[in-house]
Amino acid sequence: MNRTSFPPPPGRLFAEQALSRAAGAPLLTGNRIELLIDGAAHYEAWLAAIRGARHRVLLENYIIRDDEVGRAFRDALVERAKEGVFVAVVYDWMGCLGQSRSSFWAPLRAAGGHVRVFNPPQLGQTFGWISRDHRKLLVVDGQQGFLSGVCISEKWLGDAKRGMAPWRDTGVALHGPAVAELEQAFAQSWSIIGPPLPSFDQDPSAEAGTVALRVIATQPSTAGMYRLDQMIAAMARKTLWLTDAYFVGVAPYVQALASAAKDGVDVRLLVPGTSDIPIVAGLSRSGYRPLLKAGIRVFEWNGSMLHAKTAVADGQWARVGSSNLNIASWLGNREIDVAVEDEDFARRLVTQYESDLANATEIMLAPRRYRPHADKVQSAKAHPSRTGRMSGSSSRAAAGALRIANTVGAAFTDRRVLGDTETGPLVTGTVTLLVLAVVALLWPAVVGWPLAALALWFALNFGIRAWRARQRHQRRIKAINEAE
Repeated sequence: MNRTSFPPPPGRLFAEQALSRAAGAPLLTGNRIELLIDGAAHYEAWLAAIRGARHRVLLENYIIRDDEVGRAFRDALVERAKEGVFVAVVYDWMGCLGQSRSSFWAPLRAAGGHVRVFNPPQLGQTFGWISRDHRKLLVVDGQQGFLSGVCISEKWLGDAKRGMAPWRDTGVALHGPAVAELEQAFAQSWSIIGPPLPSFDQDPSAEAGTVALRVIATQPSTAGMYRLDQMIAAMARKTLWLTDAYFVGVAPYVQALASAAKDGVDVRLLVPGTSDIPIVAGLSRSGYRPLLKAGIRVFEWNGSMLHAKTAVADGQWARVGSSNLNIASWLGNREIDVAVEDEDFARRLVTQYESDLANATEIMLAPRRYRPHADKVQSAKAHPSRTGRMSGSSSRAAAGALRIANTVGAAFTDRRVLGDTETGPLVTGTVTLLVLAVVALLWPAVVGWPLAALALWFALNFGIRAWRARQRHQRRIKAINEAE
C-alpha cells in the first residue's frame, strides 16, 4: 500500500524518475527496514535468521574467515543443509585469500550445501582479478533480507584482551518487496560463476511496512551508485552527511560536494582515524585540503576502525550498504546498497551520525583568516626573524612543539589542524623509486625476472583470448555455411 492517497506532484515524479534511471533501480514501496549497528548486532540477527530457515539460505560476502565467527556461520549453514534446506554461498577469492581455504567449506559441501568462489585467477582473463565481489548479502526463505558493510570475521568484534574496540559498521534488515530484489541480486552473482539457481516456490513478498527504497545491486563498469551519489550531491538542499571507510575522492565527485557546500549545504565527511589499509588512509588525507577549503567539514573517527558506508541527506534520504566512495567500488566491484526515502529511517541515521561525531576529531585548516594563496606558506629561511635565522635544531624543536600542541589541542577540543598531507606520499614515492633504481642497477635480475614473468603472463592470456576468439569466429562461419 502506498503511503499517500494523492498522486505525487510533477517535481516529485521527475526526481523519482531521475533517481531510478541514475541508480538503475526502481522505487519499491511497502517495506520495513531495521538499522543494524556494529558486528555483534549483525551476527546475532544473521545467525537467528539462518537457524530459522525452512526453505533456502543465500549468503554472499566478501570475507568469510576461518575463525570463531566464521565457524559459527558455517556450522549453522551445515545444520540447515542437513535438514534439507537449500544453502548456497558465494565468497570472493581475493577477500578470503589468507582468511579461509576451500577445505573450510568441506563440512557444508558434505551436508549437501553449495559453495562457489567469485573470480579466482583464470588464464585468458588478464585483468579479470581486478573485479571483486564486495557485497555483504543474506537472504532467507525469500522473506528476510540483510545487506551491510560487515564481513564475517571476528575482527569486527574487536579484542578486549588487547584493548581493541569493535569495528564501527552499519547495515540493515529488510522485509517486504525489496527482499525479492536482494534474492535476484544473489541469483545474478551465482549464475555468472556456474549454472543458475534452481527455481524456487516463490511466495510473493507481502508489504511489511510503509518504507520506500531502492535496492542498488551494482556490477563492474555500470557506475549506478556513482551516478546516484553525484545526483544526491546535486539535489541536497540542507544537509549531506557521509560516512566512508576508504574515501578516495575523484575530481568530479569532490567538485559536486564542493558545489553543494558553497551553496550552503552542510556537507560532512566522517572517515577512519586509523585504517586497516594505511595506504588508503594516506590517499584519503591527501585530499582533505580542497574539501576543507570548500567548506566541507571532515571528521576522523577515534575508535579502532570505522568501516561503515552511509549517507543521509536533508533528513529524508539515506543510503546504507557495501559501496565506498572510491573508483574501485563505483566502477570495479560488485556492490549492493539500499537507498531509502523515509523520514523516520533518515532520522535514525542522523541520530547515529551525531553519536559517531561525539567520538570523532574534526580536521581544521590553520586557525587564521583565509587569504588568497595563503596556503603557500613561506619558510623561516625565506623570512628570517629579527634575531636571525632559526637553526635546523631550533626549527625541528619548534615543529615538534607545534605537533605536541596540535595533539593536546585535539584532545581538549575534538579538533585538529590539518598538517602536511602532501609531503608524505611524495617522499614515499621518491624513496620507493630510488630503491627500485638502485636494485635495478646493482641486481638487474631481481627486476628482470618479475618483468619477464609479467610479460609471459600477458602473452599467455592474450594468446588464449586470441585462440578463443578465433574458435568463436570459426563456429560462426561454420553455422552460416550450414544454414546456407
